[in-house]
Amino acid sequence: MIGLGTALAALLFFLWLVEEMLEGDTQSFDDNLRMLIHRYASAALTALMQVFSFFGSVACLFVLSGLIVLYFAVIKHWRELVLLAVIMVGGLILENGLKVGFHRPRPVSFFGTPSPPTYSFPSGHALLSLCFYGALAYLLTRRFKSKTARILIWCVAGLLVGLIGLSRIYLGVHYPSDVIAGYAVATIWVISIALADRFYSRAGNSPSH
Repeated sequence: MIGLGTALAALLFFLWLVEEMLEGDTQSFDDNLRMLIHRYASAALTALMQVFSFFGSVACLFVLSGLIVLYFAVIKHWRELVLLAVIMVGGLILENGLKVGFHRPRPVSFFGTPSPPTYSFPSGHALLSLCFYGALAYLLTRRFKSKTARILIWCVAGLLVGLIGLSRIYLGVHYPSDVIAGYAVATIWVISIALADRFYSRAGNSPSH
């Protein structure tokens, strides 16, 4: 019920954010937050943000996903393989479909960072990083009985995903609302797949009537 409620809340929030973005009501928030973050720029911080941005790139995430899928295939954990593949492929389809649908131009980037040729809303780095690291945390925590270990895994995943989103705002290639929207979409998608996996698991373990 908590998962279902969270997914529903994320959907309602995303729909509200889309309406605000299309009406131009997020522009002031986006510009002010971009400038606030940019005030703290430094050469060392820029280099660090570029590293975090790389960990949220399509190339990095799909190489990591491929390696994990290969590992699952070797140990014949087909359910986990399918789960991760569905989340990542679905996340990529959602990202590209929504970008084309909303066709929001990107902001002018900072530090001479090359702007990707795709549209800005929602942030693909935010969406796909939450899909990947969220799915990975979900799969890992199922193997740990310790509550402390589970909390630690989710905290590490959440921190990494948060820093990836921050890096995109810091580098100037996304508006803050793009990143927030990416997180909202990924939350809906990952929770939906995780709930479907739970229902399937319980149905499979139910006694036949």
